[in-house]
Amino acid sequence: MFQGSSALSLDAKGRMTIPTRHRAVLMAEESGRLTLTRHPDGCLILYPRSTWEQKREQIAALPMSARALQRLMLGSAQDVDIDSAGRILISPELRQVASLHKNVMLLGLGAHFELWDAEQLELRQAADLAQGLPESLDHFSL
Repeated sequence: MFQGSSALSLDAKGRMTIPTRHRAVLMAEESGRLTLTRHPDGCLILYPRSTWEQKREQIAALPMSARALQRLMLGSAQDVDIDSAGRILISPELRQVASLHKNVMLLGLGAHFELWDAEQLELRQAADLAQGLPESLDHFSL
């Protein structure tokens, strides 16, 4: 289970270092093999490859009414590998669609990560907090 946030930087080539606390697990359990794709919220999702393979099958099996989601996620998916320096390369296409510039945030969300432009995440979180909690959480205790 991945959790927590990491403030990271992209280098001039679009490479990002995977934090050590996650890298060890990803190297041991996934041989450093990951998949990046788009998220409907405007960020990127980073999956361990084995998790992505399961998710990919689920997305591919969705009905025709989910074609937009299939196009977004399957059509944008790119396999990446952690290099010897602990980095992954984020393609120019994915950096552009997620507005990733130099400062990014990597959020551990259980079985996967979200990758956000740091400023965009701040704006998104402020907007989410301003809306309050959804009704579906009325019986959830923090």
